[in-house]
Amino acid sequence: MCGRYALISAPEAIRALFGYQDQPNFPPRYNITPTQPVAIVRVAEGARRFALVRWGLIPPWVKDPRTLSVLFNARGESVNDKPAFRLAMRRRRCLFPADGFYEWRQLGRDRRPFFVRSRTGGPIAFAGLWETWMGPNGEEMETAAIVTTAANRTLAAIHPRMPVVIAPEAFDLWLGGNDFDVAAATALIAPAPEDALEPYEVSAAVNSATNDAPDLIAPATPAGSEPASDENGQALKRKAKDDAQPSLFD
Repeated sequence: MCGRYALISAPEAIRALFGYQDQPNFPPRYNITPTQPVAIVRVAEGARRFALVRWGLIPPWVKDPRTLSVLFNARGESVNDKPAFRLAMRRRRCLFPADGFYEWRQLGRDRRPFFVRSRTGGPIAFAGLWETWMGPNGEEMETAAIVTTAANRTLAAIHPRMPVVIAPEAFDLWLGGNDFDVAAATALIAPAPEDALEPYEVSAAVNSATNDAPDLIAPATPAGSEPASDENGQALKRKAKDDAQPSLFD
């Protein structure tokens, strides 16, 4: 499986929205993929904290991560039941800062990428779960997964799943702090409001994990129009690997 999202807002904007005191300095990323280091926000000692973890949750009981599929998604319908996620759902919930995500719509044999972002602009928060894995030789790795749910009507035409988007006023309820109310957090696992997000088609350049640039989130060039050109009048070209893209939010 393969997935992509973007985090491009300035660190100051992310810190203001999520309310942590840390002051990390990180570059914009337009094509984040599983197993890469990703930013999360969680509660530690009663305060919100920024952390970098591996995208792809490893349950603490796993002996060898190499034998485990990359768990970058956690289906919201079963997070309280699945052994891989139920402990994290009770005690280790987090938020993924993001500016949008990619999804692919199947049209016959053709898969077209779309970028989905907030209609009002700026960063949003995905519900997440995190864990700490300890290896047999004392090695330690922190990992996380994005919680998903059924798509709302706006996005269902592209794909049946979407990330759980947590509104700022519900951050404390999801993160838990000193009160890890699982029932209240579970109630937040629902599709985003119909007017919250907007999708639009983008270039197939996002198919390649090696591409990471602002033009990945630019609207796709309409059929029949002229391609963008550089200062010498030559058509700009990007590597667009023609590999089938499974859903980010299965």
